[in-house]
Amino acid sequence: QITTVSGNEFLLQSDTDFLILDWFHAIKNAIDRLPKERSCTSRNLEFKLRRSSSIELLNSLDTESKEPKPEHRKSLIFRLNYSASDTNDRNRVKSRLKKFISRRPSLKTLQEKGLIKDQIFGSHLHLVCEHEKSTVPQFVRLCIKAVEKRGLDVDGIYRVSGNLATIQKLRFVVNQEEKLNLDDSQWEDIHVVTGALKMFFRELPEPLFPYCFFEQFVEAIKIQDNATRIKSIRNLVKKLPRPNYDTMKILFEHLKKIAAKESVNLMSTQSLGIVFGPTLLRPEKETGNMAVHMLYQNQIVELMLSEYSKIFSSEED
Repeated sequence: QITTVSGNEFLLQSDTDFLILDWFHAIKNAIDRLPKERSCTSRNLEFKLRRSSSIELLNSLDTESKEPKPEHRKSLIFRLNYSASDTNDRNRVKSRLKKFISRRPSLKTLQEKGLIKDQIFGSHLHLVCEHEKSTVPQFVRLCIKAVEKRGLDVDGIYRVSGNLATIQKLRFVVNQEEKLNLDDSQWEDIHVVTGALKMFFRELPEPLFPYCFFEQFVEAIKIQDNATRIKSIRNLVKKLPRPNYDTMKILFEHLKKIAAKESVNLMSTQSLGIVFGPTLLRPEKETGNMAVHMLYQNQIVELMLSEYSKIFSSEED
């Protein structure tokens, strides 16, 4: 990272250690070559990476006037041709990086000190639920409540994409802050809320339908007899871990309400199956049967929506 006297900041990144070292030497040499009286008035540093792996450093100096005079402007241009044979420099950089990494506190230590908050997006479902002392993530409940309040009649709800930048902003807020108000004007677009909810399920390290159940659900949906197929799906759902079952139940109950408004929002059970099939269940390892799997994924979600009362009913309910 380079910070100029005027406060401009530049970040150069590379995965190649010896290239980084070459950059460092080039920048240092450029600074050393500047006249001392002028180097302190440096205004701009601009780095341009070329395909030839060379760097052009343009260093412009100006005076107090807005339009710098030619005699007060200086350009330094040089090219870097690095060699893979410079093993000493590379080893030195690697050694320093190893020492730095070994001294870093662990993620658990940072979390215990409160420096890093437990993440909601990208965490395992059961860990989110354990942290919140619940069996359904609070974020899922809040999204469902917001959609049912102002999104049931929206054309293409869950199918239409929201603004990705705003969705990412919402994701950041959820991960960093304890309280979330989806009635805030910045989340006014309901497609941002639905987009964030879908992103939450997509980013689960293990999908809502656990990997070990994937093939069993696929085999169940292949059963020809409808009553037997429903019973088989129901039995599998009952075997799911509690957070998966409870979250799935509240989500599918919500999607059933969406489908009930099909005449207005144009989202049928089939449409919702297409949207949520690949999001909620997928194989642990992708194979050549992706197209076939996608068909079954959609059919499983569609069946569970159309037969919700039979699949999620129990003696306790």
